[in-house]
Amino acid sequence: MHLPDTAGAGDIQPYRSRVGLEIEMVVVHDSSGLSLPVRHYFEALESIKRRRGMDCEPVCLDQRRVALHTAQAECGLDNGFNLLETALAPVSDENGLACLAARAHQELADTLEALRADGACVLNASEHPDCPRDAAWYARVCVPRPIYTELRGHRGWHHWEGIDAKAQNGANTSVPIAAAIRALNVAVALSPASIALFANSPLEGGRPTGYKENRMTLWQRVFAPATFPGDLMLSTCPPRPFRDLGDFFHWMFGPGTVTRGLPMAQSYDYKAVATMLPDGDPCLRDFLLAAQWPGRRVDTGERVHLAPQARHFEYSQIGQFLDARLRYRLQRTPELAELMQAWEHEGGLEDLFEACGAQMYIEARAPGAGFADECLVDEAGQGPARSMLLAPIALQRGLLNRLDAAQDLVDRWGWAALAALREPAMRDGLDDARVRALCADVLDVARAGLGAEGRQWLAYADYVLDSGRSAADRLLETWNRAPGTAGQRLRAVLARHAALHPSCYMEPQGAVS
Repeated sequence: MHLPDTAGAGDIQPYRSRVGLEIEMVVVHDSSGLSLPVRHYFEALESIKRRRGMDCEPVCLDQRRVALHTAQAECGLDNGFNLLETALAPVSDENGLACLAARAHQELADTLEALRADGACVLNASEHPDCPRDAAWYARVCVPRPIYTELRGHRGWHHWEGIDAKAQNGANTSVPIAAAIRALNVAVALSPASIALFANSPLEGGRPTGYKENRMTLWQRVFAPATFPGDLMLSTCPPRPFRDLGDFFHWMFGPGTVTRGLPMAQSYDYKAVATMLPDGDPCLRDFLLAAQWPGRRVDTGERVHLAPQARHFEYSQIGQFLDARLRYRLQRTPELAELMQAWEHEGGLEDLFEACGAQMYIEARAPGAGFADECLVDEAGQGPARSMLLAPIALQRGLLNRLDAAQDLVDRWGWAALAALREPAMRDGLDDARVRALCADVLDVARAGLGAEGRQWLAYADYVLDSGRSAADRLLETWNRAPGTAGQRLRAVLARHAALHPSCYMEPQGAVS
């Protein structure tokens, strides 16, 4: 959910309850099922949207189209040209799920139409079943963003591990500042339920992986060989819940961590802005306490000195990889001294963020990407199919609407016990009795947090719980039943698990227009 750029706005706006969605989509060739980098997609998408009278702003990197911005969504790429990402503008929470569903299915319809220009479609999977991750493929499909130079080189990340279109369904729900840390704790602790319910990646490199959601093994593989051990730590569930914002940011920016490159100018585009790497690899907190810090520009290698500012704190919020993130935008950027003083006191950052008009939301990273396909419609009918795309955000919205009950659920299960369920959720999904019991508890709370109209968007999750069959089970079953080579099996998967056009399963009153 991309919040509008409100820094420096006049009157501080009150908290507004909103929901948003970031849809990641695995692109495949429409006859072979092979992973496919798009070439003509953005031009075709622009034509589709302009025919409906929409204003469009193309975005290029190295003279290649990488995104198209409209008032309704930012349609772009994740890490590769074989992985699309559409970030919908947030909508008001009043009847927000229905509005979001209409917009999301319209965007999906536009994407499927535009992909025809490349002879491509979207696969219902959260990781391509049989895609290379070697140097040649990586060089061919990786988006040429400046930040990846830092991540691969200076930080030593194995960034190519995710170049086989590992995709998530990014549910985003706004939260009041006073409740933000409780909401984050709940989202992190209960993430095994979302992993299991929305699992959709049992295959990698043409072989079963032994995991229902193999996508979630990514962070260990990317960060374990990295230069700085703190990068792996920031993808690992902490041993206890966070007490307040100050505690959370100390975990994220304090000793044991190393700051990412810091922007030379004001920017929220963390993937493309020119950045400086501070000498000596300090944590962000140490950098902010200095008068200035020497370093070098990532793009040119030029030696520079950078004076710390509060905007460096806000910019760096992206630098952790838990199953949920706390994201925010400040309407007023405080002075650095004001920020550092507030950070020293319990609840101080909450008070400062209120004064600065922060808009905060929880970004879910646990649910795998999922789209209604022929297999699901045949097996479960149109109700679960209609709700599949919206089920993760409905689950998150319902939980956060009942934050006290969700917190009670975390307390009853126990923080450490829930953290220990993450691996079984990834590997076994609902086949694990403890994971299935957690999913039932989580859905009970979420259901109670939604009105009658909202609960319809949980139909897919309810079906998975009742049947014990996630998208991963259906995908693996198709793969195992298909005869012949990996290529033949991939074509069998394509025939049953290509994302359907929304008109195939939406009721007339919910159809896209």
